[in-house]
Amino acid sequence: MQIATIVIPNLNGMRYLKECLDSLREQSRQDFSVILIDNGSTDGSADYVESHYPEVTVRRYETNRGFCCAVNEGIRMADTPYVILLNNDTACETSFVEKLTAAMEKEKDCFSCASRMVRMDDPGKMDDAGDYYCALGWAYALGKGKPSARYDRRREIFSACAGAAIYRRSVFDEIGLFDEVHFAYLEDVDVAYRARIAGYRNLYIPEAVVRHVGSATSGSVYNEFKIRHSSRNSIYLIYKNMPWPQILLNLPFLAAGFLIKMIFFAQKGYFKEYITGLGKGIRLCSRERKVRVQKKNLAHYFRIQWELWVNVVRRIVDF
Repeated sequence: MQIATIVIPNLNGMRYLKECLDSLREQSRQDFSVILIDNGSTDGSADYVESHYPEVTVRRYETNRGFCCAVNEGIRMADTPYVILLNNDTACETSFVEKLTAAMEKEKDCFSCASRMVRMDDPGKMDDAGDYYCALGWAYALGKGKPSARYDRRREIFSACAGAAIYRRSVFDEIGLFDEVHFAYLEDVDVAYRARIAGYRNLYIPEAVVRHVGSATSGSVYNEFKIRHSSRNSIYLIYKNMPWPQILLNLPFLAAGFLIKMIFFAQKGYFKEYITGLGKGIRLCSRERKVRVQKKNLAHYFRIQWELWVNVVRRIVDF
């Protein structure tokens, strides 16, 4: 019986896929399957995978339906206890699957485990040591650009970066799949937030190492598409997951956080894109999309709130 299904969303990833898929062939643990969900690529990458990697199942979309839609299709196709989401611009160390699955087998209350993502061009520098969300309304990757040796300890995190993480398949049946309204960006924080509300934990596993190019699909760290979707989804994330009393409690922090971001993107020349995204996020807020508060989860809300405050300090210290 296979233990995991690796789902790789792909959009014109021809230049990266060989290194990614070759690294999966070299894994120390091989009881997994691989599904590539192609989002309307025009570079021949889907054909390349079918011809050179027959062990990979390829599911094609005619158009780009977004990251969330792609990975949800892969999760629905999976019939294994665990699903590993993996970006196409990654290369996994040989023990990647082994370490992630071992952690999930041991930690039964864990929804997801994040890998140690290091930079492809400089593996001595971190790309992501687990994602955190704070009361300023910011999600951030711990350790980005810092020496990777500093991030060698397992720890609880707010969210796993979906670029290279493992998820417990059964929990999706309880909390739902990735929210396709997001399309892309902050969708992994949203699904982790819902899991946290339900009482599950998320962990960082530094022994599972992945080298990552970063921004391979969007094209750059800052661009109009990324900024509009990120700012839109930041509003939607708050409205959807925070009960109204929690929103009011955090309002001074949130106002400060959005103001700082507004100034930052104005200096980068993206003021209009950021404001446009915020407006679109407000229009997404509707009653039927809000997570229903259940009495059994109240203690989890209190713990999350404490973390939102602590993570403001963590962001400053790690800056």
